Amino acid sequence: MFKSIRFFLLLFLLSLQMVLGQKTNSFKIHSHNDYLQTAPFWDAYANEANSIEVDVFLKNDALYATHDEVDIIPSHTIESLYLDPIQKVLELKLGKQQELQLLIDIKSETYSTLAKIVSVLEKYPNIINNPKITMVISGNRPKPEEYMKYPSFIKFDYQTLDDIPSTEAWEKVALISLPFYKFSRWNGKGRLTAQDLEKVKTTIDKAHSYNKPFRFWATPDSKTAWKAFHDLGVDYINTDMPDKSSVYLQTLGDRVYYNKAKSDVYKPSYKSDQTEKHVKNVILLIGDGNGLTQISSSVLANGGSLTLTQLKSIGFIKTQSSDDFTTDSAAAGTSLATGTKTYNRSIGMAPNGQPLVNITELLDIHQFVTGIITTDKIVGATPSSFYAHQKDRDDTEGIVQDLLKSKLSLFVGGGESIFNTTELQEKSFSILKDVKELGASKKDKIGLFIAENDVPSFLEGRGNILAKATKNGLQFLNAKKKPFFLMVEAAQIDSYGHRNEVSGIVTEGIDFDVAITEAIKFADKTGNTLVVITADHETSGFTMPQGNMDHKMIEGDFTTDDHTGTMVPIFAYGPHSQEFQGVYENNEVYHKILKVLNIK
Repeated sequence: MFKSIRFFLLLFLLSLQMVLGQKTNSFKIHSHNDYLQTAPFWDAYANEANSIEVDVFLKNDALYATHDEVDIIPSHTIESLYLDPIQKVLELKLGKQQELQLLIDIKSETYSTLAKIVSVLEKYPNIINNPKITMVISGNRPKPEEYMKYPSFIKFDYQTLDDIPSTEAWEKVALISLPFYKFSRWNGKGRLTAQDLEKVKTTIDKAHSYNKPFRFWATPDSKTAWKAFHDLGVDYINTDMPDKSSVYLQTLGDRVYYNKAKSDVYKPSYKSDQTEKHVKNVILLIGDGNGLTQISSSVLANGGSLTLTQLKSIGFIKTQSSDDFTTDSAAAGTSLATGTKTYNRSIGMAPNGQPLVNITELLDIHQFVTGIITTDKIVGATPSSFYAHQKDRDDTEGIVQDLLKSKLSLFVGGGESIFNTTELQEKSFSILKDVKELGASKKDKIGLFIAENDVPSFLEGRGNILAKATKNGLQFLNAKKKPFFLMVEAAQIDSYGHRNEVSGIVTEGIDFDVAITEAIKFADKTGNTLVVITADHETSGFTMPQGNMDHKMIEGDFTTDDHTGTMVPIFAYGPHSQEFQGVYENNEVYHKILKVLNIK
């Protein structure tokens, strides 16, 4: 069912994302005062800069790369630092072979220096005749009416928006450059004032009306500033940090997302919340990798609230494993499922290598029915921690056999190709074909595969199957007329964190909230159901430096592509939800659940 429409949904959503998703302007990086870099030219070129600036001073018939005569270093000439390296790039075909503009800023007398520049450049015919390379004169320049006296390979940097020269001279202009301080004193922190923003934008628009690329010089040099100039459409973004600016700007497409996903926020009744009523059922929802910033990004991209943010009982849990400061999903899942901290990669095993009793096994003894729903493969680290016992999370064959022997009454997840479905049906689970069949099923043990292999993401066309599975799964378990425990995992917040892609973090988080809404609605309906929502760990060191609430835009940044040791939030709703407030270890979640169920 799901597989047959996946391809067409994928094509549709990808095309929709191209129209409605990330909005990024084209840009080029201008390496300002490049001769001051540790490795002039090479640092800028290796980081894909399209424009490199060198100050030159003519002395003793040599063109030195320097701002002032007093700072001349004899070996640092325009040839040694720039022309020879460019020659080497062309000969050896190094790097990306990107379009390159060498902005030569004349600091000595105009005409003699420019004459020398021309004579030196003529010694490099393969450079000046290369259509991808442009030589642009800045600083002390001749008058515009004199531009035509110079060879065709010489272009000029024009530094005013007034007195545009004749058409013939204008064709010799490569770009327009203006000092930023004439329009704003902004230091690159916070935001431009409304007045300054208008002046800056008007200036850029006017420059573009002349059909020339535009650059500000003497600009603030920070991520915030690079983003602002990028969004305003500055063609050449000025920087003294070509390495950092390149990484930042080149990754904007993955780090900036204009959200279209939506979770309709449900306002709970709070009738059973934080009461001393008896708890019959427990729903544990785990957002894999879902740290505080991940939650914040989904909140802000969803208009400022989620169903999750309506909850009042909030705490933080520490996620360290028994053998590492930074946990993996297996150790964290095992801690939540068994109440015991263990080593990374362990599935339901103690640090001494012995099997631990997990919560689904314990609750089965007390006449509970249990289920697991995930957007991961059903043999993934987090879901398998609630039914399996293997020394390593990659022992898929062992985990499959543990599922066959498990006490679960319900599972929903991906990875159908891993299983012999005939064996599954003969030994344990009746395998259904559609999520709609879950709620009406009268079978004792049922399973549903929502993907043959990996479950598609929300952006790839999964739809709200997690919420539908949660709603129907609750209906199935509740119909058993027994207390139940259900674990629901939103697995792919973690996946997108590993990939450092904001779009997936935001949309998977919002989709998770749609499933959370079904759990909270069920809790309100029954009055005896406790809902606990947390994460196994944080992934990617996600931060959120900028955004726009009106446009539902989130800019994210990352410190790693791995897990971190950061505490993660925990929320609870329903009877005894106040038990989950505070700061504590992740394995305490298991013990708190047993406490409110009055099970020892």
